[in-house]
Amino acid sequence: MNALEARSPQPGPSGRSPARRGVGGLLRERDFRLLWIGETSSAFGSSVTSVAMPLVAVTVLHADALAVGVLTAAAWLPWLLIGLPAGAWVDRLPRRPVMLACDVVSALAFCSVPVAAWLGVLTIGHLMAAALVAGAAKVFFQTAYQVLLPSVVATADLREGNAKLQGGESAAQVAGPGAGGLAAQAFGAVAGLLADAATFVISAVCLLAMRAREAAAPVRETATLRRQIGEGMRFVLRDPYLRVLTLFGAMSNLFLVGYQAILVVFLVRDVGVSAGTAGGLIAATSVGGVAGAALATWISRRLGSARALIVCEVACTPFGLLLPAARPGPWLALGVAGALMVVAGVVAGNVIKGAFRQAYCPRHLLGRVSVTMQFVNLGTIPVGAVAAGALGDALGVRPAMWVAMAGVALSGLILFAGPLRRDRDLPTAPAAEA
Repeated sequence: MNALEARSPQPGPSGRSPARRGVGGLLRERDFRLLWIGETSSAFGSSVTSVAMPLVAVTVLHADALAVGVLTAAAWLPWLLIGLPAGAWVDRLPRRPVMLACDVVSALAFCSVPVAAWLGVLTIGHLMAAALVAGAAKVFFQTAYQVLLPSVVATADLREGNAKLQGGESAAQVAGPGAGGLAAQAFGAVAGLLADAATFVISAVCLLAMRAREAAAPVRETATLRRQIGEGMRFVLRDPYLRVLTLFGAMSNLFLVGYQAILVVFLVRDVGVSAGTAGGLIAATSVGGVAGAALATWISRRLGSARALIVCEVACTPFGLLLPAARPGPWLALGVAGALMVVAGVVAGNVIKGAFRQAYCPRHLLGRVSVTMQFVNLGTIPVGAVAAGALGDALGVRPAMWVAMAGVALSGLILFAGPLRRDRDLPTAPAAEA
């Protein structure tokens, strides 16, 4: 039995034990269902934007690979600028109002791009500014969401909750890129950004409809913002599991986002596919995310959560080396299949890591611990995006893809540097508390 499942089932916020739910599991719980609908809708819009934004840059503004890489970096740069204080602020505040404000800001940022395009004043600087503002809102939203989930579901349900949310996100990523590519062909590349803005409105409506009134975690009056940030950082640095997972996430994201930043350029200019086909191919790779989310819990039960994490992150990623070899014909199908395997392993690993962190960390530190890990994990993303774009301009997009996918394949070896290699299951509490 998995270590997380070995704990006694605890009643969820609705007062019902996990064992009493029928078909559908957590989706029968009203608050979780609303959270799932909102997040899945927002993920659909974001996946549309992941194709629409580079297509606007490439087809409307005629940007080069470096500019597209910088555009991707702008969306993730806020993690480096405001990531650490955001965790402390979220630990002081009720989470849902923070998430609602972020939805409003993001919707306005993405609406501004089509308006500017229709007025004939859109520039690459405007695109980067919109990505930067929406990225800053995402820092607060994602941190608050990580802390809110354990208040919505029981501890024993965290893996199921993460799996359903990751599965919904992956399913949205199947439909989103294809929809973004088709919208670009039918209505113009900027039209896809309106869909993303609408999904933030849906997310806000779902958050407002949730019944639970979650209060901010208590904070000592004498605790300064700097001290609170330091507590989260020290907890991560001293813990052998969190320390290795943070380092692995940083290296993995460096190369993952590197290849994603230039993927549209690679498919359109090197492989020679249309905008709609590029969106469809990216959607096809996202099918792996649906499979990974669906299988994560089963793999954890069969192998143990620690072993399952290593298998997902080490055994699946080498298939990504098929992607840089993609050319029109059968090689293109092999490249998409390789990327699909990478996405499956990454999403399954994210489900396992998310449930582990939410059950393992003390509740009053969860926001700061989450954002400390994300500060390092996601802080490498701007570097990877810009580096991939620069390599694409200097060496060619295909050689840059080879470098990125080789890095993805090798980054999983970091997991063997920590205690995970000796464990069957990830622990449910730090050693001192256990």
